[in-house]
Amino acid sequence: MAQARARWLLQVLLVWPLKALWTASVVAIPALGVWIASSIAAYRNGPVWLACACGLLLFPIAPLLWDLLASWWRGRGKRARPRILTFWDRLVLRTLVLNLGVLAALLVRFPQTTFAALSTRGDWFLDGQAGPRVDRARALLFRAADGVEWLYDAVRTNPYEDAVRGEQPPVDPPPVPKDSTPTPTITPTPTPTITPTITPTPGQPAPVVTPAPAVTPAATWPLPATLHPLVVGMPKDAEQSIEAVGRYIAEREPDRRLRIKALHDYVADRVAYDAEAYADRRYPPQDAETVFKTHMAVCAGSANLLEALGKAAGEEIVVVLGDARNRESDVTGEGHAWNAARIDDAWYLIDATWDAGSVEGRTFTKRYGTSYLFAPPAVFAVSHFPDEPRWQLQEPPVSRGDFFRAPMMGADFFAEGLTLVAPDRSQVTVDEVFELAVDNPRGRFILARHVAEDGTSERCAVVNGPRATARCALPAPGAYQVRLFAAAEEYGSYPMVGSFAVNRAR
Repeated sequence: MAQARARWLLQVLLVWPLKALWTASVVAIPALGVWIASSIAAYRNGPVWLACACGLLLFPIAPLLWDLLASWWRGRGKRARPRILTFWDRLVLRTLVLNLGVLAALLVRFPQTTFAALSTRGDWFLDGQAGPRVDRARALLFRAADGVEWLYDAVRTNPYEDAVRGEQPPVDPPPVPKDSTPTPTITPTPTPTITPTITPTPGQPAPVVTPAPAVTPAATWPLPATLHPLVVGMPKDAEQSIEAVGRYIAEREPDRRLRIKALHDYVADRVAYDAEAYADRRYPPQDAETVFKTHMAVCAGSANLLEALGKAAGEEIVVVLGDARNRESDVTGEGHAWNAARIDDAWYLIDATWDAGSVEGRTFTKRYGTSYLFAPPAVFAVSHFPDEPRWQLQEPPVSRGDFFRAPMMGADFFAEGLTLVAPDRSQVTVDEVFELAVDNPRGRFILARHVAEDGTSERCAVVNGPRATARCALPAPGAYQVRLFAAAEEYGSYPMVGSFAVNRAR
């Protein structure tokens, strides 16, 4: 009686749970493989149906064929040995072997793409659906996607890491100051690189647009895009060394915020981006002294120089490493370096490289700006993802998956008072037409273009107003980039303020 009870307890506590787990794996492992393969297909605008069909092949078709082949082979023998496993156990085992092999191959072959695909398109089968249950399902899927971030981090490299030789930032940076512009409702991305020009029709006057209200430089963002007078009028003898520049600015600018602006302006104005080195992925020395002498650098060099100028001026400026998304990169971004500066026990984020101008191919175009000088952390968080989450200067910090999913709206988008209504993703798939909507309380003029993989570009149909809309008819299946531009005047230069990765289903 006691032995029978012990066997029953063993069955209940160990054997049955193991069998249930063994049986559940025959569904879970193939489903995981299909989820990864179909998400990669959606991310790359491939045939999602093919990935699902391959999943059906891996279970149950291939395991059944394997078992039939094994049985036929056993039948050819003169003396068949007795089977140890049941048919169901053999089916489960063969399913696991096949699917784990395919799953491992996907993860090894596409480590970064797997995480990017799951984070951005892992809910592709929920497109067009809404509701509390759908939201919970999405949250669950994205939490599961976060589980493979370690794989992405294991193979990711930042080409500028070795070029950054500044002191390590303090362990606990203070929180972001409270006097910044209110946090935007939707997060943003990189600096503009294309500025279309619209010419007025002869005889037709340009419309009058009320300019944005004046701002107080000491308390708001963005600051006026005007070089600091000390940088404009700096004499030659004050530019003999990094120390001389730092002292010159520190001695003549008592306001610490404006002093750091002057240091930022010096780097943004005096240093040209080394577009050829970036295109060739071959970087000359990026230490502060070399950059100061050559007036050429990539992001790491500009960040190193700003840190060194800060030290010379008695200001605490550090280099921050991470990834950034710009017009030339996809939704995952690429390695980048920028700065953080301490002012009165609060930290502010700075990217003098992106405020210096723009790059098109192997050409750098100088265009000074202040969009990434003291920008609110929520604005920075869409385009800049630091290796150390604390340098986001916000709680809770954005996850890498959230960073990938956030629409790629630039700092200028928020500086113009715009709010993105739809879409809410950096990458979307449409049948034929891509539509976007923007709340536009300041009456900015909006322009949008879609650019195909071969570089051909067409304008989208835009309706301006308090809620501006754009409708882009994509001419053929494929991957497109839809670029969004905004300007205060209808005729003239339209800076780029955001972009979307759009797939037209094949």
